[in-house]
Amino acid sequence: MTAIELSKPSRWRQHLTLDLPQGGHRPVWIHACSVGEVSSVAPLIMGLLDMGHSVHLTVVTDTGFAHAERLFDDSISIAYLPWDFPGLMRRMIAQLNPRLLLLTETEFWPGMLHSCQKRNIPVIGINTRISDRSFPRYRATRWLWKRWLAGVSMFLAQSDIDAGRLACMGVDPSRIRSVGHLKYAVSPPQVDSEELRQRLDASASRPLLLAGSTHDNEEEQLAGMLGGWKRLAPSLLLVLIPRHPQRFSAVAERMAALGLRTARWSQGAATKDVDAVVIDEMGVLGQLYTIADLVFIGGSLIPHGGQNPLEAAVCGRGVITGPHTHNFISIMQDLRQADAAVQCRDATEVDLAVQRFLSHPDELRSLHAHAAAFMQDRADVANRMLKAIEPWLTQTAKAPA
Repeated sequence: MTAIELSKPSRWRQHLTLDLPQGGHRPVWIHACSVGEVSSVAPLIMGLLDMGHSVHLTVVTDTGFAHAERLFDDSISIAYLPWDFPGLMRRMIAQLNPRLLLLTETEFWPGMLHSCQKRNIPVIGINTRISDRSFPRYRATRWLWKRWLAGVSMFLAQSDIDAGRLACMGVDPSRIRSVGHLKYAVSPPQVDSEELRQRLDASASRPLLLAGSTHDNEEEQLAGMLGGWKRLAPSLLLVLIPRHPQRFSAVAERMAALGLRTARWSQGAATKDVDAVVIDEMGVLGQLYTIADLVFIGGSLIPHGGQNPLEAAVCGRGVITGPHTHNFISIMQDLRQADAAVQCRDATEVDLAVQRFLSHPDELRSLHAHAAAFMQDRADVANRMLKAIEPWLTQTAKAPA
């Protein structure tokens, strides 16, 4: 199968539809805003490619575009979404002529929806999520969303909560199905664990506490707890992975200023006298989860809303978080119910939770085992989603004359 080719990629030219995708392939068009959404639809895209379909992916952000290029190489076409003006959307859609549009989460663009409806192109919402923060606004403007979303053939919601919220927004319940979160369909990275551990820790034997996707002020809070943890596990190595690359150097400097003997991943394996390592490279977080002994999920000790805990769970690692996990409310609820996550009310509870697991390795093993079982039970969500959209994949939409 030949990938759909784009002329010279330029964000602004694609926003303005001055550069257009090559037509004639009748691709499945998927729109995913940024990095998180691109990652979540990866299993679905691979399933569509295996079925013989061409895929055209549109994104909004530069990071989403770069991430898609890393994930899919030349197997699909990737472009920036045109600005949501009717003329621009009509022009791009007429050129692309997709057989189907799959919209991730809440990427509800009125111009896009209207243009697809005018050309009889089916639209399906996938991985649809209505957040706690946005739901009151959607419900207050229900009359508007009921009209705008009337042309969507089906919504495949992340959870029963999301399905109920869609119904409250005026969507006919017969067009809503709760199939699960696509992020559950992730696969663990294939790594050489022994080599990876030795690259991080020269002795390849120290217990590793990995703090993934940390934000400003979280590293300092964890550093303040390290002394107590090392009294229970003297060789414990704190591995910090800041969420944003522009903070790599600042975090390393701050840890050193706090008195921690700090190394950087780019400088080579940590020696026995190092207290903390700052991972200063993008794209290695998932790999490092496979060798972590304890995992803390960042963005949760501050009111950010947390980061994705499933990247750790798919590696068979249960997680510890702070109180702020509202970006992943249903996932965290499920993980807690499965005894695969410990959500703490504040930094003091995080400190105590780590101490408990260091003191009771049997409880830590149980936490990780529950995480592995949790992910195994939900790994089939991509196949369920493909089965749900299959009737539209076999139809040929007829564009108006």
